[in-house]
Amino acid sequence: MRIVIGEDNALLREGMSLLLTSLGHEICATVEDGDSLVATLLEQRPDIAVLDVRLPPTYRDEGLRAAVAAREELPDLPVLVLSQYVEHAYAARLIANGASGVGYLLKDRVGRVEEFLEALDRVAAGGIAMDSEVISQLMVRRVRDDPLKALSSREREVLSLMAEGHGNGAIAELLFIAETSVNKHIGNIFSKLGLPATDGGHRRVRAVLAYLNSATSQEGCPGTS
Repeated sequence: MRIVIGEDNALLREGMSLLLTSLGHEICATVEDGDSLVATLLEQRPDIAVLDVRLPPTYRDEGLRAAVAAREELPDLPVLVLSQYVEHAYAARLIANGASGVGYLLKDRVGRVEEFLEALDRVAAGGIAMDSEVISQLMVRRVRDDPLKALSSREREVLSLMAEGHGNGAIAELLFIAETSVNKHIGNIFSKLGLPATDGGHRRVRAVLAYLNSATSQEGCPGTS
């Protein structure tokens, strides 16, 4: 796949480039600052962008703001955020309005290269890959009319693990329940969220987005100008 990397740390940037190139991917551009990132994404139209949140010149939220701005022009652009921080407002904007193809991983918590590569493939294919700590921080604020209020506590646990990208078998192991029980819980989640069987495989992504958006829909989000 064609990849744009937005990362100011030279060691990490070059390391990712070498790793991904060795696996047959094409690094069509690397960007070190936020000012040129949007233009690069719009020009290159990559299969996925891998971005840090904090880039020069201010090291605040340039990378994430650039991702939001680029997705306004390219709504289907997959974005995988790698950061040491959870930037709430723009993270909310990135996953709002039914967006898919989004990942947000914390650098210090990616323990294996395989985890990064799995998240990269999942996001590039239109899926969701969210670090559990990111989910936890985004879930601090709850809306009064929570669309997930009909879910049981166990169903919320299952949905949270789905948001982290775990399959049914892995969810069963993590919750110490049978996989048939996981399947039943997921069926209940789809039913309670009004996701018909005609949606096929998209129901899983839509359920995860409903979960994430329930946490972020009242986040104050500044403009992208």
